[in-house]
Amino acid sequence: MAVKMTGGQALVRSLYREGVRVIFGVPGMQQYHAVDAVYQEPRICYISTRHEQATTYMADGYARVSGRAGTAMVVPGPGLLNAAAGMATAYAVSSPLLVVTGDAGSATLPIGSPSAGGAITPDVQGTEDDQRHFLRPITKWTARARHPADIPAIVHETFRQLHTGRARPVEIEIAPEVLAAETEIELLAPESYERPGGAGEPVERAARILAAARRPVLWAGGGAISAGASAVLQRLAEQLQAPVVTSPNGKGAISDRHPLSLGLAELRYEPLREWLAGCDVILAVGTRTGFGDCLNTQQVIRIDIDPAEIERQRHHAFGIVGDARRTLEALCRLVVAAPGARSAEPVSSSVQALNTVRFAPEEQLEPQHSLMTAIRSVLPDDAILVQGMNQMGYYSRNYYPVYAPGTYLTASSYGTLGSAYPLALGAKVAAPEQAVVALSGDGGFLYNAQELATAVQYGINAVVIVFNDNAYGNVLRAQIEQFDGHILGTQLHNPDFVQLAQVYGARGVRAHDADQLAAALREALGMEAPTLIEVPVGMMERRY
Repeated sequence: MAVKMTGGQALVRSLYREGVRVIFGVPGMQQYHAVDAVYQEPRICYISTRHEQATTYMADGYARVSGRAGTAMVVPGPGLLNAAAGMATAYAVSSPLLVVTGDAGSATLPIGSPSAGGAITPDVQGTEDDQRHFLRPITKWTARARHPADIPAIVHETFRQLHTGRARPVEIEIAPEVLAAETEIELLAPESYERPGGAGEPVERAARILAAARRPVLWAGGGAISAGASAVLQRLAEQLQAPVVTSPNGKGAISDRHPLSLGLAELRYEPLREWLAGCDVILAVGTRTGFGDCLNTQQVIRIDIDPAEIERQRHHAFGIVGDARRTLEALCRLVVAAPGARSAEPVSSSVQALNTVRFAPEEQLEPQHSLMTAIRSVLPDDAILVQGMNQMGYYSRNYYPVYAPGTYLTASSYGTLGSAYPLALGAKVAAPEQAVVALSGDGGFLYNAQELATAVQYGINAVVIVFNDNAYGNVLRAQIEQFDGHILGTQLHNPDFVQLAQVYGARGVRAHDADQLAAALREALGMEAPTLIEVPVGMMERRY
């Protein structure tokens, strides 16, 4: 039944009905009535960040770990533009992110402003569509509410978009006069959405090919994790005796302790590249990986919830559109009964031999190997590691073992510098009982260092390890090695990071080697406080 309420109340009550329990925001003029409605709904936690960029990063981290949609609330124009970096990252990793903002075309002015009487008209005419046009490449869907009564249906459709097909950011715009207006509004009940599995001839064909394959391999991406497909992926791998490689976003789809895990599909590593080139069938699950020019003789089968991913792929791949978990479950059943199925021979010994060479300590870079080993030795199996865009972050892709799905977060193809720490804060909000650690460089950390204040204010006890080389290290190395030492803009003047953390009210400690890092991290995980660990490093070698 319809009840009299403001547009802001309709928004917040609809969000709560759809499962929103946390909103990351920066309050501003166009959202006064929405923020006040959140105040009236104590079952929703509102976390105010110190920069709009952090709202979407934190909401993304929250979404990937919790399995719920992450929600950010920012003002239009500059607030939304600041938040766009996090939206782009969420788009790249297929994260369910909702951004609520104002209407850039609204001419409404705050009550009491000099222009309220109309003597001065703000120059906003014709701009109302520009904001949504700008967002098109980094959103799945956008909408604008023009009347308070429109809000429940728009929020309802928003969550249908978030929970069906490929998860990606969505955005809704509500002008301040719409949030303020009061009218009779009927709220809608939430729905549950069943994700379709692949079915019919493509799945049966895939089962026949896999059952007859001489040397199959499974290639898992982030879609396997977001679909909750890890258990059935492992079951199919064991049925087929098919080793599993992953994309960076797919790390953890199978435990790196499993005897069929080959780790990251790093094609620059020649022995792995040669091994993969000898496979006859690749089953790619929830990944947009192109497999490289060296892999051009295999029969490639794709499973993806997004038809566009299958349509855009080249050579002789064929695709199955469907949810990864449900489609793999069907394949597990059909492979066993497929006519002409081969008897799978154990391959764990060859996998072990390849891994022994690939991960041999004497073959690894220093100090990366010692530092990474120290981190992994301290963290529990279910700890969440957030990979920053720095040398230790890059190294972790190959050499940080992951034992559980959803415990390794990356910025994916967007490579957004500065995302690691706010992603970690959002992850910690979603999983306060789990250890959460961000790997950051000094340059990237200062993009969002102000969120130490957010962590302290809300008791978000994530750990950030700042590897400090006083440079944008990767670019500095390129300038030295590729451009005859023409150094420009890459050498940085940094604060004392330990003191910086302490000034914000967080813990700050410094570790000079792997043993000190292990001790500092162990202590940090036992403390009820946000912690920054600075690790001074020199220029690190990177082997391609």
